[in-house]
Amino acid sequence: MKKIIELITDTVSQVFEKNGYEGKYGHATLSNRPDLCQYQCNGALSAAKQYGKAPINIAKEIAQDLQGNPMFSNVNAVMPGFINITLSDEYLAGYVNDMAKAENFGCEGEEHPITVVMDYGGANIAKPLHVGHLRSAIIGESLKRIFRYMGNKVIGDAHLGDWGTPMGLVIAEFKRRKPDLVYFDDSFTGEYPEEAPFTISELEEYYPAASALSKEDEQFREEAKQITYELQNNHRGYVALWNHIRDVSIKDLKRVYTSLNVSFDLWKAESDAQPYIPDMIAYLKDKGYAKLSEGALVVDVKEDTDTREIPPCMILKSDGATLYNTTDLATIVERMMLFSPNRLIYMTDKRQELYFETIFRCARKTGLVHKDTRLDFIGFGTMNGKDGKPFKTREGGVMRLEHLVDSINDKVYEKIMENRSMDEAAARKVAVMVGLAALKYADLSNQASKDYIFDMDRFTSFEGDTGPYILYTIVRIKSILAKFRQTIGNKEDIAHYTILPASVLPERELMLKLSRYSDMVTAAYEELAPHRICQYLYELAYAFNSFYHDTKIITEEDKQKQYSWIALITLVHDIMLAGIDLLGIEAPERM
Repeated sequence: MKKIIELITDTVSQVFEKNGYEGKYGHATLSNRPDLCQYQCNGALSAAKQYGKAPINIAKEIAQDLQGNPMFSNVNAVMPGFINITLSDEYLAGYVNDMAKAENFGCEGEEHPITVVMDYGGANIAKPLHVGHLRSAIIGESLKRIFRYMGNKVIGDAHLGDWGTPMGLVIAEFKRRKPDLVYFDDSFTGEYPEEAPFTISELEEYYPAASALSKEDEQFREEAKQITYELQNNHRGYVALWNHIRDVSIKDLKRVYTSLNVSFDLWKAESDAQPYIPDMIAYLKDKGYAKLSEGALVVDVKEDTDTREIPPCMILKSDGATLYNTTDLATIVERMMLFSPNRLIYMTDKRQELYFETIFRCARKTGLVHKDTRLDFIGFGTMNGKDGKPFKTREGGVMRLEHLVDSINDKVYEKIMENRSMDEAAARKVAVMVGLAALKYADLSNQASKDYIFDMDRFTSFEGDTGPYILYTIVRIKSILAKFRQTIGNKEDIAHYTILPASVLPERELMLKLSRYSDMVTAAYEELAPHRICQYLYELAYAFNSFYHDTKIITEEDKQKQYSWIALITLVHDIMLAGIDLLGIEAPERM
C-alpha cells in the first residue's frame, strides 16, 4: 500500500507532465503551514528556471488542473509559486479504511529483505548491569523490532565481555578467598562440580575487590596476569571455573534484560572470537595488509580524503598480545562466516565513534567483509543527572540498572495509589508495565546521539510527552471499546464497521495523523531513529484525546456516525499498540 504522500506526488507529477513539465517537479511534502493546507508542492519554483516562466504562473496551471480531482478538496497557488493542497474528506476516509484492512496497516517492508546482525549488549560477566548499559539495550531492542517489522532477518547479539585481564582478576580473587576449591588443585583429574561454588551476589563482590587490590598489591596483580595467561591457554581448572562464572552471570543478565523486555538471539562473547584470530592475523600478514610499526602489527587505514588524523588499526602489541581491536575484527570474521550478513550495526557510547571507524575501515580495506556489506555505528549520548553530569547514585556511585528500574516502578506505584482506586497487587503489576514505559519512552524519545537529563517526576507523569501518557491513552480507548461492546451485547463484529468522512476538525486531524503511519515507520527505519516513533505516538495520542473531548462516542444517537467513530478509534488503538511494540513497550488493560 503506497504512502499517502507518494499517492499525492504521483497525482501532482502526472499533472506537471500533462502540462509539458518534467514529472519530478510534482514532489509533495507535508505543509509547513498546516493552518493553510495539509500538503504542499514547491516544484513550480524549480521548474521556472528550466522553462523560463514565472513560478506563480506554473503553479496556477497545475492548481487549476488538480482542482477537479476527487482526491482533493482544495488546491490553490500562492506567491511566489507554492501549490497548497488539502485532501478531500472522502479520499482521506477511504485511505484510512484501506489501512485498517491492510497488513501492517499498509506499511510496506523491504522489497529485498536483508540479514542484519545487531550488537547492542556489551555487558561484562561477573559484573552487574548499571545505568550505562541502559541505552544500548533499549535502543538496540527497538531497532531490532523495527528492522524485523520491515521484513528483514535480524540477529541480536549480546556480545559479552568475558576475556582478558578482568577474568584473571576474578579468578585470582577466588583463589585468594577460597584456595581449597578443587579448581586450584593441579593434581585433580576428576570431573569438576556441575554447580557453581558461589552465588551471583558473591561473584559481583569479587571483581571490584580484585580490581582495587591489584592497584595496591603488585604480587596479586602479577598473579592475576599469570592466571589470565593460563586461562587463555586452557588451564583445565581455570576454564571450568570461568565457565561457572559465565553461566551464573548470563543467567542473571537474562533476568535483568527480561525485566526490560529486551532479548537477544545470541549470547556470544569475546571468547567466541578467539579461535578466529590466528587465521585472521596470518591472512592480514600474507596479503600484505598488516605491517610492523615500532614492533606492533598494524593496518594503515588512512584515506587521501581525510581531514583529521586517523590512527592505524593495531592488530598485535609489540609484545605479541592481542587487543580489543583484534577481538572485534575477529568477531566480524565470525559473523561473516556464520551469517553472511548484509549489514552490521553496533550500538555503543558515542565516544567510541573513532574506534569503530578505525575497525570498520580495517575490515573493509582488508576484505574481512564483502564489498557491499554495510557497517553502521550508532553512538548514543549519556543519561545525565540534573547536574548535567552522568547519572549517579546519591552516594556518587554508578547505579545498578535493576535499582533504577525499581525506583521508577515505585514512583509510578505511588502515583497510581494516590490517584486511582486499585488494589495493591494490581497496582504493583500495572506499575511495572507503566514504569518500564516511562523509562524506555524517556530514553527513546530523544535522538540517540544526544545526552538527556534523567527526571523521574517528568518521566512518570501521566500528562505530556511521556510513556505513561501514551499508555493512558491506549487504556482509555480500551475502556471506550469495552463500554461500547457492552451496549451492543457483543452481537456485532466492529471490525466490519466503516470509517466515514470526517464531520468535525478533530476527527479530520486524527485521520490525517493515522494516514502518516507508514511515513513514520519508514523514517524510523531508514534513519535508525526510534525517536520518530515516539514523536508520532505522542502526536497521535494528542490528536485522539482532542477528538475524544470533542465528541460523545458512547452516547451518540446517530448510529452510523457512532459506528464510524468506533472503527476510527479501533484503528488508533491498534496502531498505537503496534507503535509501542516497536519500542519494546507493552500496555496494561487498565490504569
